[in-house]
Amino acid sequence: MLHPQSTSRITWDLMSLAFVGYDIVVLPLGFFELSEEGFWTIMKDVFDAEYKQRFVDAGLLTGCGGDLQHLISDAATMQIIRWTDGGFGMACHNYDGDMLTDEVAQVHRSPGFITSNLVGKSADGTLIKEFEASHGTVADLWEMHLRGEETSLNPLGMVEALIGAMQHAATLDKEGNKENSEALIEFTNDLRTYCHKAMSGGKGTRDLSGPSGLTTEQFIDHIAEMIRTNGQPPIPEVDEEVKPDRRYRRNYQVDEVSMKAMFNDFDKDGNGSIDFEEFCSMLVRLNIAPRAKEVKE
Repeated sequence: MLHPQSTSRITWDLMSLAFVGYDIVVLPLGFFELSEEGFWTIMKDVFDAEYKQRFVDAGLLTGCGGDLQHLISDAATMQIIRWTDGGFGMACHNYDGDMLTDEVAQVHRSPGFITSNLVGKSADGTLIKEFEASHGTVADLWEMHLRGEETSLNPLGMVEALIGAMQHAATLDKEGNKENSEALIEFTNDLRTYCHKAMSGGKGTRDLSGPSGLTTEQFIDHIAEMIRTNGQPPIPEVDEEVKPDRRYRRNYQVDEVSMKAMFNDFDKDGNGSIDFEEFCSMLVRLNIAPRAKEVKE
């Protein structure tokens, strides 16, 4: 232990502060110097030679002109809002990739279903892979859990990371039991299928399935039942897109008391509903009523 006012402790704190400043200031600024660093040139050359045709064949570049785009971070942030149907590819520094992938996930309702995968090679050419959930910590939900409150945590990012790690471990186990490795890959593939079916069938957590979605424990129990019954009971098809209630978003900070007062103000007859006449009056007062087009003679 170091005394808080010792020279060693103060030196260590100053060094730590310098490293934090480097992470916060220098590394992000590096994104704006892609060409000078050679990052963009190297990435583009490798992508064009090794991957581009496969991306094109899979339809993964249809939204960005059939090529890898060179964008600074603020332009990329705006483009992601436009490319909501996919069909684009980006190569980012780690810092920017963290932010932009979180934005992609949030545009599609939840950061809880994406993973971060790192790939490299050892000296003998063996692939090295690392998998983790990209959504980071969920301190707010953990505090709710500790208070005994109901939570609805989307676990897909963590599940996908664990599946990736388990499957990669199976491929690395050259001297192990082949049947066990094949059984592991089959089980994890089934687990992925069950999770995806549950989410798309309205049996997911509330960030994707809305207020009728399952709690954290209910979702785990539902997947466990699907594993036990080999995918049964069948997940009903959803005829229309499930819209999640905004109240279940973490950043929901609406003053519902004030909203109720506004509603009562426009509900002239006090019957608990707003008819068309009251609705028109409300839009006019709020100055958001659509205007009739002028008739030109």
